[in-house]
Amino acid sequence: MPQRSVIMSIRDADYLFENKPTRVMAMRNSPKIELAGFTVGPFEEGKEYELKYWVAEELEKAGIVRLRDETLTASRLYPILHRERIQPVSSLSSLPEDFYPRLRRVLNGLRRASRSSPERMREYEYVNHLSKDIISCRLKKIISLASISGQKSQVLRNLTAEELALYEELNRMISEWRSEIL
Repeated sequence: MPQRSVIMSIRDADYLFENKPTRVMAMRNSPKIELAGFTVGPFEEGKEYELKYWVAEELEKAGIVRLRDETLTASRLYPILHRERIQPVSSLSSLPEDFYPRLRRVLNGLRRASRSSPERMREYEYVNHLSKDIISCRLKKIISLASISGQKSQVLRNLTAEELALYEELNRMISEWRSEIL
């Protein structure tokens, strides 16, 4: 049951991200669109609007808008990995807002695109490799932090919600284990 809270923190972060306002640019004129419980639009080509992420994503698929948020490209992920590698084990760097939900979406999009393009396949493999390296670096540090006693509040503030749930669960398990051993 304890791992359920870690999984729920990941799902909660995704839910919050999906419902967060995001900036879009209208790619074409479009009338008002009725959705379950609310309406969006009308849209005028070239103008910017703010929509919930999940709505923006669907309208982007339909060619009505284009998301304006910066995506996590290889050129943005590499400096994150580099920073994480040079930091000591007792230190975690901060990640961009909504890092993991954005990362999952970028990887899913590249995976889909890679089916029809060798160039996108190479990009997917590279971004996937960078992502795994970032996660491995951070995971090692989280495990190390969870296993030591003492003041860690400065370091913990750089954890994402998903990482904090993992840290708390690991810390709880290690503390229980220590109390039984000693």
